[in-house]
Parts: sequence; structure tokens; C-alpha cells
Amino acid sequence: MAENEFILAQRRALVESLKQKGNLLDPALEAAFLAVPRHLFLPEQLLKQAYVDEAIPIKWDSNYAPLSSSSQPGMMAIMLRQLALHPGQNVLEIGAGTGYNAAIIRHVLGESGLITTIELDTDLAEQARRSLQRAGISGVTVVQADGALGYAPRAAYDRIIVTAGIWDVPLNWLKQLKPGGILVAPIWVEAFQISAAFVLQPDGTLLSTVNTPCGFIHLRGLAAGPDNLLPVGGSGLTLILDDPDRLDGMAVHLLLSEDWEVSRLGLALSAGEYWRGLLPYLVLNLPPEYTLALYTVTAGQKAYGLEEAGFALFSAGSAAFIPYQGAGMVNCFAGADAFLMIEAMTAAWDAAGRLDTRHLRLHLVPDEDAPPLPAGAKAMPRQDHTLRMWLETETNPEK
Repeated sequence: MAENEFILAQRRALVESLKQKGNLLDPALEAAFLAVPRHLFLPEQLLKQAYVDEAIPIKWDSNYAPLSSSSQPGMMAIMLRQLALHPGQNVLEIGAGTGYNAAIIRHVLGESGLITTIELDTDLAEQARRSLQRAGISGVTVVQADGALGYAPRAAYDRIIVTAGIWDVPLNWLKQLKPGGILVAPIWVEAFQISAAFVLQPDGTLLSTVNTPCGFIHLRGLAAGPDNLLPVGGSGLTLILDDPDRLDGMAVHLLLSEDWEVSRLGLALSAGEYWRGLLPYLVLNLPPEYTLALYTVTAGQKAYGLEEAGFALFSAGSAAFIPYQGAGMVNCFAGADAFLMIEAMTAAWDAAGRLDTRHLRLHLVPDEDAPPLPAGAKAMPRQDHTLRMWLETETNPEK
């Protein structure tokens, strides 16, 4: 098989995989993923690695933590469907990375469309330009700047897409988005992230009714949010939570150093059921004396008997760690309070009909003159807005 035939076969296999997962349901996006060669945007990767449905880091900090990556194609497809692209639109991307996402957008927009992509790092911006040229993609403007500023010279935009986790939507983006425009971004909701399709409302607020869980490297620069990582005891265990000051790292280390036992929830849930259903429910319904966190353990290591990743619940004297792939397994440390609470919350979520992200609503409103909260909503202060979150019984058919 000639190399070009091999590459095309790899690309077709990726597209077929995304379709089978339900992530690639739009014919225009399917055509774009078939047409744009991802391997040309990842020249240091093996061909087969470039066409695996995984995020691939492309830059690291001094501690080898990823600073930028080529997003997972499946997540790209979901977010681009949320973006509702049409030929001829004017689109702004925050976070150029390799340039691959901008190339996919360009293919959908056609010759009459405009795509501007902003990259904070000079080296990555230049790499994106070279990769776009290598792939024969024209009509993409790569700007080296802080994405928090947007790019006023080419505003106003029909669509804005952000490929990094954000704490808030900078006011510059709002000013540069057309009325009724859509802004798709991974926004922090307590410990985890939701890719939200915010629609600019007539009153200037942003409402998203199409939401899906995700995980992105955090936005850097002027609009970077607060640090939400809490390393525990040099063990390889890291907690991710809305406010790390709610927990003391040494106290957590001592708590997890005590005896622990394995219990099980009444339901054997999958990782997707945790992310799409139980976690949003916990954010809205946990009593304030409990702290919700995500956790990760350095690959190939164990810490306090824990491996890989999941979420955790802390009370004043106990902790319950629930691995995503544990099918309901819970690692219980010290007292039983945390386990009993997660058990009760899981049962309540199940009894309520297992509401999930199809029911989720996110609303960013200015701090001043904020309207009353909807029933059952939670308000989370941000830099320039308050993020309001609630669940409705009426579902949204979008993922």
C-alpha cells in the first residue's frame, strides 16, 4: 500500500470511529475531517498516533505538565457541532495550538468564510502557520497575542470557540460577538469542566442549553483563572477543586494515611454516567460542609492505594474516592460520613430520574442587576460574571 493510501486509510478509520461513537454526526464536519490531514499538524508523531482519537501534548512546562495540545478529535467534533458552523461565517478561535482545529473550521466555512485563530506562544503560532502552509490550507489568519483580548480588527464574529478551559468569559469576547452569536468554551464548573454553547441573549447575558463534559488545559494569560490544583504529600496524587483553600494538603495526607476499605455504591455506574449525570447533580445538591474534588494519580503510580483518576468527596473527618472505571467502587478513608453522603446522593439522583447534561443549563450574567435565581440553581461568582447552573426536567436532544 502506498503511503498516501495508508494515510487516507488512517483518516477514514478515525472518521468511522468518531461516527460510531456518535461524535461526528454532521456531514460537513465529516467531510472536513476526511479532507484535512492531522499528521501534517503533528510532524513529530508517528502516522498511526496522529489518527488515534486522543489529545496529543505539544508543549510542556519545566515540570513536564502540558501547556498545549492537539485536542482529541472526538471532542473537537462535539464542540464544532455545538458551534453550528455555516459557510461564509466569521469565526474567532482562542488557542491555535497546532492549527488543526482552525483548518477543520476553514473547510466547513468555505472560501467565503473567515477564520482567525489566536495563540499566546510565539513558537506555537509560528508552528501553526507552518503546518497550515504544509497542509495547503489558506485563508486562516494566525495572530500571536493574548486570547483574552480577542481580535478587534476582524470583529464582529458569528462564532467564537475556545480550546482551553476558562474561568470566565472576558468582556472583550462579548463585545466582539454578534447578537445571537454562539461562543463555545470549556468552562469550569466546580471541580470539572463543561463545554458550553453560550448564545448571546438580547439582554447581553450568555445562556447555554447544549452542554457536554470535557477536560482541557487551562487558559493562560490575562484571563487565566485561579489555581485549582492541590498536590498531596508528594505522592503523585493531585486534587482538582474549585477552591483549594477548602482543604489542607497535609491534613488530607494524614487522613489518607489511615486505614481504608473498599465499599460499593448501590449502582454500577460508568465513567460517562458519572461525568454526564452524577457530578452535575452533586455540584447542585451537596451540603456546603462537604467538598467535591476530582483526583488524578501520576501514570503508572499508586498513591494511598489509588490509581488513575476519579472524583472524591471530603467531610470534616473522612474521604470517599470513586474511580471513574470502578463501576461503583468507593475507596473509603477514616470515618463513614463521606461514603454515606455519596451513597445517599447517588440514590437521590437515581430516584430523580438520573438527570444529566441534557437537562443542564448554564447562564453567565453580569454581577450588577442580576435577575432572580431559577429554582434549584446555584450561583458561582467569576471575574466579570456570575455563573448560574441548574437542571431542568425538559431535556435537550443535543449531546
